[in-house]
Amino acid sequence: MNAYPHIILHAQRDVSVRRRHPWVFSGAIARVEGKPQPGALVAIHSADGTFLAWGHYSAASQIRARLFAWENEDFIPETTDFWRARLERAIAARKSLLVDGNTTACRLVNAESDGIPGLVVDRYGDVVVVQYLSAGAEARRELFNTLLLELLHPVTLYERSDVDVREKERLAPRAGLLAGDEPPAVVEIRENGLHFGVDVRHGHKTGFYLDQRDNRARLRAAVAQCDAPTVLNVFAYSGGFAVYALAGGASAVTNVDTSAEALRLGRENLARNGFTEAAVEDIEGDAFMVLRELHRQKHAFDVVILDPPKFAFTQSDVKKATRGYKDINMQAMRLLRPGGLLFTFSCSGAISADLFQKIVFGAALDVQRDLQIIGRMTQSSDHPVALTFPEGEYLKGLICRVVGESGSR
Repeated sequence: MNAYPHIILHAQRDVSVRRRHPWVFSGAIARVEGKPQPGALVAIHSADGTFLAWGHYSAASQIRARLFAWENEDFIPETTDFWRARLERAIAARKSLLVDGNTTACRLVNAESDGIPGLVVDRYGDVVVVQYLSAGAEARRELFNTLLLELLHPVTLYERSDVDVREKERLAPRAGLLAGDEPPAVVEIRENGLHFGVDVRHGHKTGFYLDQRDNRARLRAAVAQCDAPTVLNVFAYSGGFAVYALAGGASAVTNVDTSAEALRLGRENLARNGFTEAAVEDIEGDAFMVLRELHRQKHAFDVVILDPPKFAFTQSDVKKATRGYKDINMQAMRLLRPGGLLFTFSCSGAISADLFQKIVFGAALDVQRDLQIIGRMTQSSDHPVALTFPEGEYLKGLICRVVGESGSR
């Protein structure tokens, strides 16, 4: 046996590891041999002593080990060359997205689904933003920083490890410059030929919802098939869907967000794309209340976009989140004209695609509107999902078309 700490699994609890799922939960572990430090390399063994995989250890998390290599026990993957190869593979897979300059921002490394647990790397032109989300990634932070500088040569390497998930690993939040120049207040990017400003220091996630790139393009295509539709963009943030809707030929857009700063960024993004004279209304307020008021005032729209923040962070949140998703979809459906389109999303990993569809069905039933699913959506292609790791598919969405007149009560 090798000299690294060993995790011995309970009998019958090794099936997921043999199927190359990257997480080992605390309940599957019979014992730990050795005294692994946070983020330490550990060897995973079945109850009969058979070697199964290599992983990174975290005593603080329910996910006690994050696996990344299933080679034989004599192969020790913890080398600079090993991680360089993993990063090179992930970066190369996105090369086609950036090659023509039409798009200058994308995700380069998507954690477990790219075989590098806990590491997220997003590119915004010459600015590269990283997140270290697990004890294993944190323990290799300096190595990954060095390799990213070597492979990407960014003007700026910036960290945004200021996310709640780090608390589960007992890691303090952290953000700031890692190397190069301080990022500008607004980083200019292109996405499918459109222009956006990104605040990598304070914006949501790493500054922009890169995972919605393909879905924004689908919205633009759908709007282009309509006759100058009116669009309601709920949870608008910095107006990405609004810009795409106007680029597709929307006659008017209403943006709804709780943040005045987000709406201001949205206005700036409209200007970047020449839409300063477009018919755009911004409403600052709680989406649930705003949609009810719009219905009371008898407003109607041809397209409604619902892109809410995560409602369910864990399985214990699912019941409450289900009520929230149902309510917001009910309010949206009441505002749609016959033949109108609903683009509705959930980014809660704890809400499955099947459950989300049932929630939307329940909403339609309660407001007595008939809808057809005409499209399904997920995260953009630079956010791949390993087949062995279905939990990586956190974003799900439906494109629904209203059939017939309103029957809303």
